Amino acid sequence: MSGFAAAYVTRFAPSPTGHLHRGHAFSALTAWTAARDAGGRFLLRIEDTDFTRCRPEYEAAIYEDLAWLGLDWETPVRRQSEHRADYEAALDRLIGHGVVYRCFRTRREVLAASAGAPQAGDPADPEAFGGGPHHPDDEARRLAAGEPFAWRLSLSAARRRLGPFDRLTWRERGIDPGQRRAEPEPLGDMVVARKDVGVGYLLAAVVDDALQGVSEVIRGMDLQPVTSVQRVLQALLDLPAPAYRHHRLLAGPDGRRYAKRDRSETLRGLREAGVNPADLRAELGFPGPLGGAGRGA
Repeated sequence: MSGFAAAYVTRFAPSPTGHLHRGHAFSALTAWTAARDAGGRFLLRIEDTDFTRCRPEYEAAIYEDLAWLGLDWETPVRRQSEHRADYEAALDRLIGHGVVYRCFRTRREVLAASAGAPQAGDPADPEAFGGGPHHPDDEARRLAAGEPFAWRLSLSAARRRLGPFDRLTWRERGIDPGQRRAEPEPLGDMVVARKDVGVGYLLAAVVDDALQGVSEVIRGMDLQPVTSVQRVLQALLDLPAPAYRHHRLLAGPDGRRYAKRDRSETLRGLREAGVNPADLRAELGFPGPLGGAGRGA
């Protein structure tokens, strides 16, 4: 692909599977402020590819909570459920390259296989977590029976096509900035799509970041490991690699990360408790008025 914007563009991309919490607020404020300071663009994207868990009421709450927090964003908002053809086209390219395979194993079977591997992430056994492709006869039988399956990225096939993974790099601007090299092996053959759900986060985010011209991805440190896998996908699909800024994760008084199930710490819960959004912003490290970046700025 070509013709991507050179201007600074970042995004906040929540999944509507529950109410946003303090950690989401910190991430959204970090991205919004970065766009404002760079004179760039801030995008809101709804990552709702998993129709089994996403709910319209949670999506509506995302807009309400972010507006209450004082943020604005460009419209229209990109909703992944409305762009399945883009992700299916990317998956078809990966299938055509021969770098993905059908996996009929259950999550429990995959975990059992990974536990028995010589060493998780050993380059000599890159498919330890996925188990590798099924025998053609077994695959044909399972397909005929209509069994659900996942499409997994084959690291061994991707390496044959791309060469050594450490040739793939990206600029990290987060907690530990510098040039990073892709090391996807510890994660094994990750799922990029499921027959019963569709294309998943890893692939859809890569496609969207490219289509939307995102120049810097801002997100929590918990997602830093998957950057290597996404760099592989970008190379396989001839997509540009944005810079990445992985920020610290917020935790509650008990030391546990905030989660959507903690209703008292969701933005909705804080709003209902009468918390002032300016006080919350200050608590999260964003004191003073936000000002206006302006829609479409």
